[in-house]
Amino acid sequence: QVQLVESGGGLVQAGGSLRLSCAASGITFRMYIMAWYRQAPGKQRELVASFASSGTTNYADSVKGRFTISRDNAKNTVYLQMNSLKPEDTAVYYCNARYSNSGWWGQGTQVTVSS
Repeated sequence: QVQLVESGGGLVQAGGSLRLSCAASGITFRMYIMAWYRQAPGKQRELVASFASSGTTNYADSVKGRFTISRDNAKNTVYLQMNSLKPEDTAVYYCNARYSNSGWWGQGTQVTVSS
């Protein structure tokens, strides 16, 4: 049974920081592309950052220079360090694991940035 469990969301003032974590189980973690997506009210879910098994990372233009994705294969965990948060970063953040034709989602964690 595959599980992705996110944590670390919350309410923060603009300019603040949060660190999201996603603990995975039931998959061979090191082989998976791990990613963070977000979905704001009334908007489509969008990719925030990804970290491939090769070590390649990718970021949405809107978060480059502010967010950092990392992974710890020994702990089966992916992180998203979010700095200089803006009100427009407010969304539910979802962890995603993908390999070949298989993919799984976490339940999401709310991030709210107040102005």
